[in-house]
Amino acid sequence: MAKFIAQMIVIGAQVVGRAFTQALRQEFASSQAARKVADSTGTKEAARNSLLGMSLSEAKKVLNIQKLDPELIQKSFDHLFKVNDKTAGGSFYLQSKVYRAKERIDAEISKDAKSDNVNSDGKTSSDGKATSDGKTE
Repeated sequence: MAKFIAQMIVIGAQVVGRAFTQALRQEFASSQAARKVADSTGTKEAARNSLLGMSLSEAKKVLNIQKLDPELIQKSFDHLFKVNDKTAGGSFYLQSKVYRAKERIDAEISKDAKSDNVNSDGKTSSDGKATSDGKTE
C-alpha cells in the first residue's frame, strides 16, 4: 500500500513538472513574440506612448472614436469632460483620462499634419507645402 502511494506521488510530481515546463516554454515564446512586435513598431512610437502616458488605440477607446476626425474628437472630449466634472459628481480620475486621451490624439494629428507637409522626396516649400517638382519655393 505504501509503495502504491509513493508511486502515485512520483507520477503526480512528474505530471506537474511537465506541465510547468511546458507553460514556461510557452511564456518564453510569447514574450519573444511580443518583443519582436514591439521592435517592429519602432522606438519613436514607444517613446511617444511613454511620454504621453497611453497608446493611440487606448486613447481612441477612452474617447469612444474610431477615426481621427477633429470634430468628433472635440465633441466626444467635451461631453466626457463635462460628464466627469467633479463638481457634477463625476470622477477626477476619469476626467484626467479623458484629457490625456485627447492630448495623445492631438499629438498624433499634429504628427500626421507634419508628415503630410512633406512630399515623397522629403522636401517642403518655405510655407510648408511641397512643390510639384520636389523643390522648395
